[in-house]
Amino acid sequence: MFDGLGDAFAMFLVDDDRAVKLTTAKLFVTLAQSEPGAVIPAVDSLAGRLADDEEFYYVRARCAEALGYLALEAPAEVGDPEILADLRIGLSFDKPEVKEKLAKALSYVALGNPSRLRHQVASLADHLDDEQELVRYHLCTAVVVVGYKHPEKLSDATSVLRERIDDDNPYVRGRAAEGLALLVRNEGTDSIPDSDVVETTGEDPPSFLTTRLATLRDCTGPTEESVPPIERIGALESIREETDDIAEKITSPDGSECLHCGLDLPEDGPPICPRCGTPLQ
Repeated sequence: MFDGLGDAFAMFLVDDDRAVKLTTAKLFVTLAQSEPGAVIPAVDSLAGRLADDEEFYYVRARCAEALGYLALEAPAEVGDPEILADLRIGLSFDKPEVKEKLAKALSYVALGNPSRLRHQVASLADHLDDEQELVRYHLCTAVVVVGYKHPEKLSDATSVLRERIDDDNPYVRGRAAEGLALLVRNEGTDSIPDSDVVETTGEDPPSFLTTRLATLRDCTGPTEESVPPIERIGALESIREETDDIAEKITSPDGSECLHCGLDLPEDGPPICPRCGTPLQ
């Protein structure tokens, strides 16, 4: 049913109309989620838009997102070193909206094939202090996923994971605790932060955080808590299934997006986009 769509729609990624390119990139995101095989013929076109630093940044962001979803089901198709380099290098200079999608794509590359990023843990860890919560969450997820397959690589991120255990966001904090628990199991208790840092704080914290903090505490020795082993709390399939839901909890966007510039719009917002001035009706 979807055979040939990738080739047919790829031409619109280089259309002169920005709205056409953005709509096409968003279509590829949807296809990559539901029918990834249909996107494979368009990988080079998506990668080309991602690599073009003169391209409209929201088009680049959506192309990165589409490549990320494809990496879940067909990791070999997004395993080209140049594509991975474009995803990773953009974390250093891109606009916030693009960095979110780059980080998301990298987490999905890791979930598709954890070994693909095993030599990039240190470079990913360099951005775990990003001011955007979604960037921190997705990159922390990528690092932890690699750690399940290659726990020795987590030593390249020890100090940064220790910093994230005190993160303001409970999901970043929980993922960092998961990574530190893997470190402790692999290397010993020197990797664990001070005991007061791994206590649950805040009102009504999510079970995602409390379970992982309890598991981290348990890694230093038996406790009275009933905690699951590290293999169970972070099974890769579970991470794969929950990542989009957690991202939605972190951002909780309302409304919709402007098709021309991609701005998140409130449900009862003005009749024109406040960023680019395009009529919304």
